[in-house]
Amino acid sequence: MQLFYTPNIKKNDKQIVFPKDESRHIAKVLRKSEGDILKVTNGKGFLFTCEIIEANPKQCLAKINKLEEAPVKTHHLHLVVAPTKMNDRYEWFLEKATEIGIDEITPIICDHSERKTIKPDRYERVLQSAMKQSLHYRLPVLNEVISFSEYINLESEGQKFIAHCEEDIPRVSLKNKAKPKEKITILIGPEGDFSAKEIKQALEKQWLPVSLGESRLRTETAAIVACHTIALINQD
Repeated sequence: MQLFYTPNIKKNDKQIVFPKDESRHIAKVLRKSEGDILKVTNGKGFLFTCEIIEANPKQCLAKINKLEEAPVKTHHLHLVVAPTKMNDRYEWFLEKATEIGIDEITPIICDHSERKTIKPDRYERVLQSAMKQSLHYRLPVLNEVISFSEYINLESEGQKFIAHCEEDIPRVSLKNKAKPKEKITILIGPEGDFSAKEIKQALEKQWLPVSLGESRLRTETAAIVACHTIALINQD
């Protein structure tokens, strides 16, 4: 099944007017024509089965024949991950985390961060592409970049974990402490790890220090391990 994404569709809509880029892809690249059936999501948990009634590369129009809603998720995973030095590694994390299943992502700037800026528009495109490829109907929320000192003072619901590599501070295994059907937030630091000051701040705010295994992992690998761990414990 090929999945298309149009964010502005509402539950009670009867027709879909595709934006120009998606219209061109449908009519010119894929050579779809009137009467062809499309599967479309708005990224909010809905799948629309549609029939093309006007295959125009500038503005493709389809009528909605069927509406399906994805099952309500029993857990919520929020990964707060420092941008990697090489931007393509962060994009790889975004893609794979979306495929595995993630709900929310916040890029965070830390004391040891080598990259201080991100490309939110590009990241959004990566998330959209991964959502369509993996046939998910919910697009992960990408929050604005924020500093560690600002983020650590925000209120966070549910279980709160910080994954770091400081051996002098006792850590527990994430897979043993994370609970299914919970809201979970996990902090993942940059290549140089969190600073001692940042770890101390997190502990003072009741974040639980966790280990992701015996190996020392790159930032993007640690984020994927954390994502997969939460996905596994929430399998039926």
